[in-house]
Amino acid sequence: MIKILFICHGNICRSTMAEFVLKDMVDKAGISHDFHIESAATSREEIGSDTDPRTKRKLTEHGISFTKRCARQMMKKDYDEFDYIIGMDDANIKNIMRITGGDPEGKIRKLLDFCERDESIADPWYTGNFDDTYDDVRQGCAALLDHLKEAVK
Repeated sequence: MIKILFICHGNICRSTMAEFVLKDMVDKAGISHDFHIESAATSREEIGSDTDPRTKRKLTEHGISFTKRCARQMMKKDYDEFDYIIGMDDANIKNIMRITGGDPEGKIRKLLDFCERDESIADPWYTGNFDDTYDDVRQGCAALLDHLKEAVK
């Protein structure tokens, strides 16, 4: 089983969007039994909060189901428990490295790295643009899934 942890600042917008988008993709591909997918935050600001309502609206608009959840902060032990730790932007990566103390196994990447784009996914909490964030998350998750399908074979 491949274990994936998506990370953003608060765990209510981008990382939850990526979590539910990838869960939908692996479910539709009939391979959900091969994956364990979660999300977490680098900060403590939103601990206990559910997914942002605007993220829920965007997922609903695209027919992607989601469940009620509570934001949580990433912990150092997550490094040992997950195969992939995927941040949304450079600040996330910096904070993930601070939490984990480094990346000796090469598990930490930005989501758009899988698209060969050295870019960050903009935080819609600040931009208000959930459309662009969704498009980037979907593209990143599709490229990640292509990468992971090779590992499942």
